Amino acid sequence: MIRLSIIGVGLIGGSLGLALKKSFKDDIHILGYGRNAQNLDAARKLGAVDEIAPDLEAAAKADIIYLATPILQMLPIIKEMLPSIPQGALLTDCGSTKGEIFTSIKEILPKDIYFIAGHPMTGREKSGVTAASATLFENKMYVIIKDDDTPPEIYAKLMTLLEKTGAKFTFLPITAHDGAASVISHLPHIAAAAMVHLLEESPNEEVAKNLIGGGFRDTTRIASSNPDMWADILMTNSLSIASDIDDYINILQKIKKAVLSKDRTAARDFFSKSKRARDALLLETQPKFDVN
Repeated sequence: MIRLSIIGVGLIGGSLGLALKKSFKDDIHILGYGRNAQNLDAARKLGAVDEIAPDLEAAAKADIIYLATPILQMLPIIKEMLPSIPQGALLTDCGSTKGEIFTSIKEILPKDIYFIAGHPMTGREKSGVTAASATLFENKMYVIIKDDDTPPEIYAKLMTLLEKTGAKFTFLPITAHDGAASVISHLPHIAAAAMVHLLEESPNEEVAKNLIGGGFRDTTRIASSNPDMWADILMTNSLSIASDIDDYINILQKIKKAVLSKDRTAARDFFSKSKRARDALLLETQPKFDVN
């Protein structure tokens, strides 16, 4: 029997638990650990976990430990669990940034405890286990960070588990992952949140709120995501995100110039190029990606 601990049984952790229980049934025993007793109780009732771990020492006693907390909480949690983690155990995560957390975790782990960094490219704007679904990972890309120090059999151990989620897998170096995640996930969350701030600070706020339609709702949907998770993402992928913010500002400055100069041709080109590019992207990526 596989013994799995999920640390942070929210949207991702809960969805993983539901998917694995659906596939493995009684051949897997899932421990759940978190700070919110009500959420953990809901996870057990929903069937995302079999048992609630009373503390991190109990949660550490597993074959595989899945870290699904905000990124900056992961290292302190591992440090607390480390004396109780058995030899040969495998740790993995679902964090949206990889560079800082990968280096920090690898530095503290002994050679007989393994860490494989991962990132399921899926999500929803709602958080908590009540938003979880056994199908959340299906046909979505799941990034695994390849590390030459980790034996092939350890990767095989993880993939035996994760393949049951129905995800599609790709192996990437850390820099490629963090750079790509910044432009397709991290910056869009910033832009969505900025649009909400713009409305809140607008002198036309009250009138505008009464006129809100699908465009604003669709564009700002992801602004309802978990604030702690996204604050951690910004702190741990700062260089890529800052660079993309600069590029985004430059693009906005160009369209601002066209607006002020009443250059209709430039304005139309702006929308025409983006339409062509997005239509092509949807044809290529829609079956694979939902990066929240």
